[in-house]
Amino acid sequence: MKKLLLTLGLFTGILSYAQAWKGAGDQKLQGGLNIWGLGTGIAASYDYGINSLISVGGGANVYFNEKDDNPFVFGRVGFHLQETLALPSEIDIYPGVNIGIAGKDFGLGVYVGARYFFTENWGAFIEAGNNGSFGVSYSF
Repeated sequence: MKKLLLTLGLFTGILSYAQAWKGAGDQKLQGGLNIWGLGTGIAASYDYGINSLISVGGGANVYFNEKDDNPFVFGRVGFHLQETLALPSEIDIYPGVNIGIAGKDFGLGVYVGARYFFTENWGAFIEAGNNGSFGVSYSF
């Protein structure tokens, strides 16, 4: 029983330092899978915090389908609602917009995302929209 309580105490201590959004200067790198939008594929993105509400960054998605591969390279802007909604430090909800090049065409993506951090550096994310994805998130 003592070992179980000690393990739970250590795990709780690690979780208390997890912070999904720190605001200005915060940096997040994400990688994962796409399961909707233009098809299935892989996704990667980077966000840099401008202030407590806004982040800017970029990313790329590659969608695989029967006809051809569809890359989408984009810049992105996110609006982080952690402080506004008074969320716990481990959770961040953020709507955003991706603007870039999708194959040979102009690409526009709108999404709502959420991050949950298990430790100070590692977490999970999900973004739902016309360019949605899910996977792991790393905080610098």
